[in-house]
Amino acid sequence: IDMYVEGLADLNELILHHEFKPANEMEKDLANIMDKATNRYLPVFEKVLKDHGQDFLVGNKLSKADVHLLENILWLEELKPDALAKFPLLQSFKARMSNMPNIKKFLQPGSPKKPIVQEKDVPNVLAIFS
Repeated sequence: IDMYVEGLADLNELILHHEFKPANEMEKDLANIMDKATNRYLPVFEKVLKDHGQDFLVGNKLSKADVHLLENILWLEELKPDALAKFPLLQSFKARMSNMPNIKKFLQPGSPKKPIVQEKDVPNVLAIFS
């Protein structure tokens, strides 16, 4: 599980930093994120699901890695809606996970889920880390 979570943390960091890039770097950064996601990270998770034929990453029960994978998938799709186009098993994984009662409730409009970064927070974060 830890190996999967570590890889997902790397992808997560790329996504989170995207919102803080200067406007003239956003397009290039998005291309970099999508390149790494579709050529490095997502193929690994697609292969894991294919190789063991289970519904989840580790065995056949929900783990922390599954929640992290879903979170990254949702964020990638916010950046590029067709991010999973080449990954049918990840598409099925997302559908299964999104239909779990507690996750489905969380993803409904009006839920506590917030954007990756709220626009009002960007100046404060940039001031802290500049």
